[in-house]
Amino acid sequence: MKPLHIGKHILDWGARTYLMGILNVTPDSFSGDGIMAGGDPVEVSATQARRFVAAGCDILDIGGESTRPGSQPVEVEEERRRVLPVIRALVEEFPDTLISIDTYKAAIAEEALKSGAHFVNDVWALRADPGLAVVAAKHKAPVILMHNRSNPASVEVRERLGNAYVGPEYKNLLEDVKRELMESVAIARAAGIPDEHIILDPGIGFGKTVEHNLELIDRLDEIRALGFPVLFGPSRKSFIGYTLDLPPDQRVEGTAAAVAVGIARGADIVRVHDVEQMARVAKMTDALVRRDHGL
Repeated sequence: MKPLHIGKHILDWGARTYLMGILNVTPDSFSGDGIMAGGDPVEVSATQARRFVAAGCDILDIGGESTRPGSQPVEVEEERRRVLPVIRALVEEFPDTLISIDTYKAAIAEEALKSGAHFVNDVWALRADPGLAVVAAKHKAPVILMHNRSNPASVEVRERLGNAYVGPEYKNLLEDVKRELMESVAIARAAGIPDEHIILDPGIGFGKTVEHNLELIDRLDEIRALGFPVLFGPSRKSFIGYTLDLPPDQRVEGTAAAVAVGIARGADIVRVHDVEQMARVAKMTDALVRRDHGL
């Protein structure tokens, strides 16, 4: 698998695990870390980003729309108002850190990339907005394609544990996920996005039951076997809460267990809220499972 070159950055897949820190520029994140609930979004984001970068974060992932089960869409103008000032501020303060825009809207991705973002992280894997693949290709931006079968009709709401999916149907979980991811790869290729700019995400928590999520994590190597680097995002999600009977602010140990197993099964990037703790988990897990790379 070819390393990914982005400007002066080189992501050498398999050499180590890369950390993506989550910056939710929203008032309503499922995890309770919505930046807009805590003061000036630019300053709160910068403060959080400083912590993340100091802890070893490789990529700052900036999103302006909550993707928790059952959440409401955000209009383009509102999303633009939320994320663009944050991106511009972080690009200026952290010129040596990669930045991704978490959006499925072509208009937002276009402006984010022009403002200095490097990646597009699309929770609908180029299926929600046909123009997004074209934008990414034009800017030569890598894309993260996430599997997603979210359906608000199949959401169960529990006040303490949060929302979770209870009824999505799969004929064969892994085969369905792989097939649908490769359909999105075909969309990317058709738009002119080269394979080395494609990263796959199995979509933990998106249209999947607790058991589906547990199985996907245990078999993540089958996603990696498709031939693309894998991003893995289990952080604080409801499958951990339902398994441990804990709310989002008490899921750090469950997240750590999922991250360790995910890395052992082949994850290349882990997307997390608790960067300081997960940086240690990733470093230790790398030492255990990537010994052939001299770590």
